[in-house]
Amino acid sequence: MKNYTITVNGNVYDVVVEEGTSTGAPVVSAPVAPKAAPAAAPKAAPAAAAPAASAGSIKVEAGAAGKVFKIEANVGQAVKAGDAVVIIEAMKMEIPVVAPQDGTVASIDVAVGDAVEAGAVLATLN
Repeated sequence: MKNYTITVNGNVYDVVVEEGTSTGAPVVSAPVAPKAAPAAAPKAAPAAAAPAASAGSIKVEAGAAGKVFKIEANVGQAVKAGDAVVIIEAMKMEIPVVAPQDGTVASIDVAVGDAVEAGAVLATLN
C-alpha cells in the first residue's frame, strides 16, 4: 500500500492505494475524511464575498470553473453588454466572462491566479 496526499480545488485528501491484486477485481476502500484546508484558503473566500454584497447590484458570474487569468476591467470603468470583464483559464483555454448588460464596474471580487467555481461572482456592476 502507498499513501498519497492529493489536493483538488484547494481541498486536501489522504489517499491509500493498494498495489496489485491477483483477482483483477477493483479494490474499494472507505473514503478518508479530507484534511483541513490551509488557513489562507478559508480567509480568502469571505474577503472576496464581502465586497460583492455591498458593491453593485448586477453580478458578473463565472460560466465555468477555472483560474483567473486576467482582469480586463477596472472599478469605475463603463462597460457595455458583452464586454470582457475577467478572463478565466480552464483546460488551457482562455474564456472571457462578459458583462451581462451595460453598466459601470462597481467591484472586482477576484485576483489573478484565484481558483473559481462555475457560478462564482467575479465582479459587480451598477
